[in-house]
Amino acid sequence: MPFDPDAPAEPGSGIYGLTFTPEESKVVVVPVPFEATTSYGSGAADGPAAVLSASHQVDLFDLELGDFYRHGIVMLDSPSEVEAWNGEAVDLARSLEAQELDDGERKKRIDRVNEIGDALNEWVYREVSRWLDQGKIPCVLGGDHSVPFGAIRAYAERNPGMGILHLDAHADLREAYEGFTHSHASIFYNVMERIPEVAKLVQVGIRDFGRGEYRYIQASGGRVVTHFDQALANERFAGATWKAQVERIVRDLPERVYLSFDIDGLDPSLCPHTGTPVPGGLSFHQACALIAGVVESGRTIVGLDLCEVAPGPEGDEWDGNVGARLLYKMIGWTLRSQGA
Repeated sequence: MPFDPDAPAEPGSGIYGLTFTPEESKVVVVPVPFEATTSYGSGAADGPAAVLSASHQVDLFDLELGDFYRHGIVMLDSPSEVEAWNGEAVDLARSLEAQELDDGERKKRIDRVNEIGDALNEWVYREVSRWLDQGKIPCVLGGDHSVPFGAIRAYAERNPGMGILHLDAHADLREAYEGFTHSHASIFYNVMERIPEVAKLVQVGIRDFGRGEYRYIQASGGRVVTHFDQALANERFAGATWKAQVERIVRDLPERVYLSFDIDGLDPSLCPHTGTPVPGGLSFHQACALIAGVVESGRTIVGLDLCEVAPGPEGDEWDGNVGARLLYKMIGWTLRSQGA
């Protein structure tokens, strides 16, 4: 029986109700259910499952992008080794709150979390590299925002000089936040310090950051360009259009772009259960217009990740719903940029 894109998703079908195999798919979604270093709310490890479930409600035809799902989108099974690492690392991180821990034991536990972070980074790097070598577009679906490091490394090795468009409420430029080398708050410090093939980091939506992070941006010599949320809002209050702002943001990017999206870059009404929500941020349409602006400029989106989607504690599906639709748009514009 031929696939009907307008029919309800079949029970047990893949992401977006699709039935492609990895071999048939251009886009391979790699779930990474890991959140050991979340520093406020939890739940990001449940993000991949929430997005998968909500994706069955997404209509496949897109007004801007058409039937791009035909190029094949598949989501891999949740990796058991990552789930095991997450369980151990989350327990260790939470145990650090105990008052009776001495400094030696505290360091031992932090060191073990960092070892797990090293192993996770290598796992993501190998997995993403494996699919890149097969001509696929692997997409990391977190998990907290520490998890794409290995993916960015793999993409940067194949695209030296690439830039990263980073949408987030936070700058994520802290060195070893809370002692965790691979903290979700340290991802782009690690990228900029350890992946020299990344030529530029362009940040949008940033509205919660420390003085040290601000100094890091200022001292980067233009390698980090941050379009602060408050500054963009003030310009719009004075009459600037989002279209004009998008054009200016995109001009800061190289020709080849990796897209890294922490969902808390959106207005928190769209992601109320994400781990560290902050007032302000982008509307859904602003975020999509920015991604579209990258492609319409003639630039190529080489890869992408989406992180920090977290379902509500009572099973609220809103965050997963928004995450699934945002991911679909990101995939569609990535395919368009690559000539699909």
